[in-house]
Amino acid sequence: MLFQHTFLQLGLQLALTALMIAVVPLLLVWISSDRNKYRKLVLVTLFLTLDLIMFGAFTRLTDSGLGCPDWPGCYGAANPLVSHAAISAAQLAMPNGPVTHTKAWIEMVHRYLAMTVGVLIVVQMLVAWIKRKQFQVAPWYATALFLCVCVQGAFGMWTVTLKLQPLIVTIHLLLAMLLLAMLAWLYASLHASLAWHSQAQADSAGMLALRPLARFALLLLLLQIALGGWVSTNYAVLACTDYPLCQGAVIPSMDFSHGFTLWRQLGKTSGGDYLPFAALTAIHWVHRNFALLVFACAGYLGWRARRICGLTKLANGLLLLLVLQLCTGLTTIFFSWPLAIAVLHNGGAAVLLIVLTMVNYRVGMQYKAASSPD
Repeated sequence: MLFQHTFLQLGLQLALTALMIAVVPLLLVWISSDRNKYRKLVLVTLFLTLDLIMFGAFTRLTDSGLGCPDWPGCYGAANPLVSHAAISAAQLAMPNGPVTHTKAWIEMVHRYLAMTVGVLIVVQMLVAWIKRKQFQVAPWYATALFLCVCVQGAFGMWTVTLKLQPLIVTIHLLLAMLLLAMLAWLYASLHASLAWHSQAQADSAGMLALRPLARFALLLLLLQIALGGWVSTNYAVLACTDYPLCQGAVIPSMDFSHGFTLWRQLGKTSGGDYLPFAALTAIHWVHRNFALLVFACAGYLGWRARRICGLTKLANGLLLLLVLQLCTGLTTIFFSWPLAIAVLHNGGAAVLLIVLTMVNYRVGMQYKAASSPD
């Protein structure tokens, strides 16, 4: 009973913290000049979710994922200030361990931001249900976003309690990307204007022809994000420090069996032995070569979409992002994983996902309009 009371008290403190932080973006939405406040709320939530993904990458890349080795608080407290003595003791016992004051704050700021996004999505869901007759978007979509956040929170907990197990951390990343894509889709549906629809009608055939390619490019990007997450969570970024060769060879010595065994501890094989370097090489090599396929497919999509009314701006953004993503990826290799560039590389993948989601929305809506009876 005492443990349940303490846990509930901690949960209440963290919830109040999230509410206080969420007041700021909610006030910005309320005082904005945008007549569609709900659309503005979705846009703000989309922006903060992107920030959350990038800060999550920063947390992972600075080895701060276990800066607070319990969940949801930090040594049973709602902030690291209260846990100062416990953190100091852990740092003294293991000076090179995962717990330091800096890492504890990084981890807790990440959690605060995640809870703030959760609060905003709860507000979205409540508004969607209360004013469901005013919105074209069904409130069930907002409810699906809320359920996605709940599942994401559970994987955030397991990330800590299962000590950064690569599969759990990778799924945690993919769920964050799914949430981002869902918010992008929702914003695209709320932002669609009569002007855009008239532009789309001007080149309906060209837009419809892009539907299979746009879907395929989005699927490839999601697979590449999963592979990138697998590289990051296994700390395989520096397995190849040259390009286009890897360890001086086109096909280096690799261990695919151990590298792509999903259920295992960090740095270990499924049998409990240390993960061989050849396994890290396999993880890195697959990610860098799959990137070429994504670049070719998404680049071809962007090149074709540039000539279609209603997609030109998105296509130009897509092509620019692909070039920037290639540059940050190569910089990460040649300059031995600089933190800022590595975070930008993660953020670039997230922005690419937003753009491809919006392309798919516009192409899909045009397909739906062409398929529906007059």
